Amino acid sequence: MTTLFVEADGGSRGNPGIAGSGALVRNEQGQILATKATPLGKASNNVAEYTGLIEGLRLARDLDPEAFVEVRLDSKLVVEQMSGRWKIKHEDMKRLAAEAATILPPLQVRYTWIPRKDNGDADALSNEAMDACAAGVEWDPSRSRIRPQG
Repeated sequence: MTTLFVEADGGSRGNPGIAGSGALVRNEQGQILATKATPLGKASNNVAEYTGLIEGLRLARDLDPEAFVEVRLDSKLVVEQMSGRWKIKHEDMKRLAAEAATILPPLQVRYTWIPRKDNGDADALSNEAMDACAAGVEWDPSRSRIRPQG
């Protein structure tokens, strides 16, 4: 079985504020296979983090719906909630977590917390999304510094 690695991040400038998420998928060799940055308008940081997760899972599913997926996030909150160890109280996050849980079968996905310093590419994508949001434009993948390889 193939293993894919999703790295995702989200942020907001203000909480809530101008928000965006970023996600990418790597193969077992570490090559970036797909990227996505999503401008979100005004949203909270947690909504942006969950949106990054959702977009990353969708990218992985579209690449290989049978793959095992390790999701790497610097959001301890999202990792613990999606792993079932922490309760989800906020309605927006409940809705987003439920959506994320339907993208791939739960036994196909593992959630891993990583330090922020190890999530630089997803962070860069989320910042590109926030910049696009602030400028009132769509994210342009051809202008991104984080691109699929090969």
